[in-house]
Amino acid sequence: MLHLEVGAGERLLFISDLHLCESRPATTAAFLAFLGDEARRCDQLFILGDLFEYWVGDDDDRPLAVTVAEALAGLHGDGVAIRFMAGNRDFLIAAGYAERAGLSLLDDPCLLHCGSDRLLLMHGDSLCVDDLPYQAVRAQLRDRDWQRQFLSQPLPERRQQAQQAREMSRQATSGKADAIMDATPSAIESAIAGAGCTALIHGHTHRPARHHHIVAGRDVTRWVLADWHEHATYLAWQHGDATAVASS
Repeated sequence: MLHLEVGAGERLLFISDLHLCESRPATTAAFLAFLGDEARRCDQLFILGDLFEYWVGDDDDRPLAVTVAEALAGLHGDGVAIRFMAGNRDFLIAAGYAERAGLSLLDDPCLLHCGSDRLLLMHGDSLCVDDLPYQAVRAQLRDRDWQRQFLSQPLPERRQQAQQAREMSRQATSGKADAIMDATPSAIESAIAGAGCTALIHGHTHRPARHHHIVAGRDVTRWVLADWHEHATYLAWQHGDATAVASS
C-alpha cells in the first residue's frame, strides 16, 4: 500500500465521481468553476476516481479531455498539488495524461498521513464485494494483458467499445438490488483493520454520508463522497476536522 505524508495544517479537498462527459455540460462547467475558485483555496486536491465517465487511453484527443487537462494544469501551476486515484470508469488514465494535467497518480488504496490522522483513501468499488459479477469484470479490466490488448486497438474502436460497455453496465445495474451495489460491512472493516486508519474516505457508491465503524475497539469515521451533477460537492479536511460541502 502506498503511504503519503502531508503537512498537518494543510487544507485538503477530496472529490470523486464527476463522470465528466459531453452529454453533461453542466457538470463540466461546475468542475471548471470549482477549479477556478474553491480548489485554489486548498493545498492539495484529491480526485478519488471516476473523474471521467469513460477513458479509452491517454491518446484520446476529444476536446473535453483537453479542456480538463488544461484547467487542472493551471491549478497545479498555481501551486496546488493534485492527486489522482483511478476509478472503475477511468482506470486507464496513465502517465501521459497525468503529465499534461499536472496530476500525481495514487495507488488504490493509499494511506495518507496527516499529523496524527491516518486517512485511508479508496475509490470504493473494491469494497462492494457482494456484487460478484461486477468484481469479476473489475478483475478483468485491471488485468495488464487485457489493458495492453485494448489499448493496441485504433482509437475509434476503443471509443465504440466503451460506449457499448456503458450501456451494458446501465442494464446490469438496473436489475441489481441496491444493497448489493453498496460497500459491504465486512470489506469495510477489513480495510480499516488492515490499514490501521483513523478515517476512511471513498466514493463510487453515490451515497454520500458519514458513517461510524467500531473496529478493534476504535471508532473510525467513514466518509462517502458524493457524485456530481450541476454543482460542486467535496469533503474539506484541515487540522483533523472534516466538512462535507455542496456548493450552490
